Amino acid sequence: MSAPEAPLKRTPLNQAHRAMGAKMVPFGGWDMPVQYSGILEEHRAVRTAAGLFDVSHMGEFLIAGPEALPALQRLITNDASRLGTGQVQYAALTYPNGTFVDDLTVYRLAGSEFMLTVNAANIPKDFAWIREHLTGRATATDLSDETGLLALQGPKAAEILQPLTPVDLKALKYYWFTAGRVAGIEARISRTGYTGEDGFEIYLPAPQAEGLWNALLERGKGAGLLPCGLGARDTLRLEAKMALYGNDIDDRHTVLEADLGWIVKWEKGEFLGREALARQKAEGVARKLAGFEMVGRGIARSHYKIVKEGRPIGEVTSGGPAPFLGKAIGLGYVQTPFSAVGTEFDVLIREQPVRARVVPTPFYKRPRT
Repeated sequence: MSAPEAPLKRTPLNQAHRAMGAKMVPFGGWDMPVQYSGILEEHRAVRTAAGLFDVSHMGEFLIAGPEALPALQRLITNDASRLGTGQVQYAALTYPNGTFVDDLTVYRLAGSEFMLTVNAANIPKDFAWIREHLTGRATATDLSDETGLLALQGPKAAEILQPLTPVDLKALKYYWFTAGRVAGIEARISRTGYTGEDGFEIYLPAPQAEGLWNALLERGKGAGLLPCGLGARDTLRLEAKMALYGNDIDDRHTVLEADLGWIVKWEKGEFLGREALARQKAEGVARKLAGFEMVGRGIARSHYKIVKEGRPIGEVTSGGPAPFLGKAIGLGYVQTPFSAVGTEFDVLIREQPVRARVVPTPFYKRPRT
């Protein structure tokens, strides 16, 4: 007999989602809302006004101690020494072969204190990897269960949030964060997100997440704010070409193949995976993650085959309609010669070839004011 499946984990807002009529689905071991009013409506709200997401399922680790910085430098591809206190960066945890343990964001809380935010389904794996490879006088603490996380995203995010906090949001730059009260709750306010829009991710004690959720929804009523689920989060991040672990990045593809060479800082010295990535860089990558739009009628989906003149050259990793752009788009690994902008190939949809074209990414860039 097979072992019974573990019960789904729940965020502090689970009952609130159900009370609001959200459609709930299993996601990475969690019971999560996939939509409220509808994916298209929620997507457009984030692009034109604002959306509020419960992302409390994400993991948070604290790396601290006198040698926290060198210990972290050995684990990640990016250069954490470049971070000022209050600054954030995107990075990868890599295996010795240069593939992904996970992608993550790194927050410098103080000189020798860092917070890592990791993908929900990878929390146990990531924490075990970090504990196993942590060196020197540094410690790792898993803060995931005690931390709530809300994402307020969209062009009206600052307008909605500002009346609830004494923090001057205009002074908070992109990929920086600060501590401050929000709706009377002590929180960490980060100008980051996973949608391609301006916005904020707010870390706070898990028991107080529902209070802030309700306060933000009430404040945003007149501004067009909608509660949003995982469905819109996925279509938004795809338009912005933000990689999804398990689809676009995994333990079978390297950071360079994923077109994320910009988060590899060679000059910082040794890190796990550096040797393999340096060798691949010297030899040239054989395959590359490319963005494409459908020329023919059809929707590309994960694992669909990509062919050129009938010959297999790759596979779709993410795909779907781009609600704000009015077209169908996708990401996929293709042999490097076919990854150049303008290259055309076919995606096999129900075994039928449908034409697609490589285009510049991100597919969507928000207007800069």
